[in-house]
Amino acid sequence: MKRVIFNQKGGVGKSTIAVNLAAIAAYHGKKTLLIDIDPQCNSSRYLLGDAAKEIEPTVAGYFEQTLNFMVFSLSARGYVHETRFENLSLMPSHPEIGELQSKLESRHKIYKLRDALNELSKEFDEIIIDTPPAYNFFTQSALIAADTCLIPFDCDDFSRQALYTLMNNVGEIKADHNPALEIEGIIVNQFQPRANLPQRMVDELLAEGLPVLQSKLSSSIKVRESHERCLPMIHLDSRHKLSQEFLALYEELEFAQQNQAKERKRG
Repeated sequence: MKRVIFNQKGGVGKSTIAVNLAAIAAYHGKKTLLIDIDPQCNSSRYLLGDAAKEIEPTVAGYFEQTLNFMVFSLSARGYVHETRFENLSLMPSHPEIGELQSKLESRHKIYKLRDALNELSKEFDEIIIDTPPAYNFFTQSALIAADTCLIPFDCDDFSRQALYTLMNNVGEIKADHNPALEIEGIIVNQFQPRANLPQRMVDELLAEGLPVLQSKLSSSIKVRESHERCLPMIHLDSRHKLSQEFLALYEELEFAQQNQAKERKRG
């Protein structure tokens, strides 16, 4: 499974969701790879802390390599690093990746990430890609390379308006580059069940037929501790409410995936 976490609006919990889903997949015994293609490097810092500033090689090196003919070039696997968590590996990002964008676009390297994932999917059961908060070369590359897209969503009007544009962009990638791409679901983040507006907005999205996932993630100060200690929630406190919500989200996605596999067999 190659899954991209994408929202062109910032501050919706994209990196937190990517890291915690990857950590849970690894915790359940799946050989898991997290790929960070965001110049902000949030997922890389979440897992590695200050060591993320020094680690080499990074995904920036992979993309830079595609711009030059190199006799002794590294395969995509050469940019993958093991983490301290069993079954969880990382292809870290680097701020310099943003400086490569115009060169990559002009040289038509939009399919190079797909090539990398085709290689890496032979080794890893789960590949999760954390993307920048923009619809740019890197997010387009991820959508072209992925099987599914997960969309984090905050319950406010700005996020709702951005959601329609985002889904149109995903549809464009599906039509032009990746016909197998599916929107796996919309993840409601920072959900406040006792507030009227969030529940009303979720109900309206469901009424429109949008694929809002049943599992929702609530607000918690604990996630800040998770960031500071570089420990995904499942490792920080597996019994915490937010940890259980991430587990429920993972199980919902797994259940849907298994059902789809059964339907394909019947077909």
